[in-house]
Amino acid sequence: MKDKFYQYIQDLQDTITSKLEAIDGKAIFQEDIWKRPEGGGGRTRVIENGNVFEKGGVNISGVHGKLPKSMQAYFNVGDVDFFACGLSLVLHPKNPMVPTVHANWRYFEMYDEDGTIVDQWFGGGQDLTPYYLFEEDAKHFHQTCKTACDKHNPEFYPKYKERCDEYFHNAHRNEARGIGGLFFDYCKASEGMTMGNWYDFVTEVGDSFLSAYVPIVEKRKDLPYTEVQRNWQEIRRGRYVEFNLVHDKGTLFGLKTNGRIESILMSLPPHVQWVYDHQPEAGSEEEKLLEVLKNPIDWVNK
Repeated sequence: MKDKFYQYIQDLQDTITSKLEAIDGKAIFQEDIWKRPEGGGGRTRVIENGNVFEKGGVNISGVHGKLPKSMQAYFNVGDVDFFACGLSLVLHPKNPMVPTVHANWRYFEMYDEDGTIVDQWFGGGQDLTPYYLFEEDAKHFHQTCKTACDKHNPEFYPKYKERCDEYFHNAHRNEARGIGGLFFDYCKASEGMTMGNWYDFVTEVGDSFLSAYVPIVEKRKDLPYTEVQRNWQEIRRGRYVEFNLVHDKGTLFGLKTNGRIESILMSLPPHVQWVYDHQPEAGSEEEKLLEVLKNPIDWVNK
């Protein structure tokens, strides 16, 4: 399973980066092949200063070795070996009318001392973080997620949408990071789902990513915007940074397993602002976004 999924994310990385380069029309992804001293490595691809994408990364990794003590406590296990692989992407567009997007699809195994698998699971998801809200974009993104889920189980979309809304929440701000999407974790063989079934589901979601995001980018990337709107984008990016550094489990895992720091922090945008006690004007589009972020919305049926 680990070899099969690692091959899948290599191919998916190629597909996604090729499409994004074609959309940008200027910048290309810089590739770094790196190795982790304890075992494994990855292929980082970063795009910067493009026509469309100010900064973005589409990274894959496959790492293995002894599970560090800090993560043993997290998983409530003793001395075990592990293997983890996944594709993680974040795209920060230049135009504030185009939303930031994040996605991740991953697989994890743990082994006992004789190499027998003692636990294995899939995880992942994809979510959208707009700066200016276009409801038709939110509906499109969520409908694409639902369509992918419904091919496997009609209960998946509502369950994983709710988990996404719960996870990508800046509790210290009492607001969502964005308008959600899907989030699933610890998907194990049980309740009629084999690991093969989970592989089919996770790859279905991965394959849906470009269909979910690209039409939004193409619709919004050439819209005019003002310096005021650009400032708002940078202020909202600050909230994105706060979530990734304070709450995100993937960032935590990477930092505690001696991951490659440049790859882990590629999710951070290049230009960000923290303005003291910033409040948008009453009745503005900026205030409208903040109101939406206070409570999750059923976008598919809105």
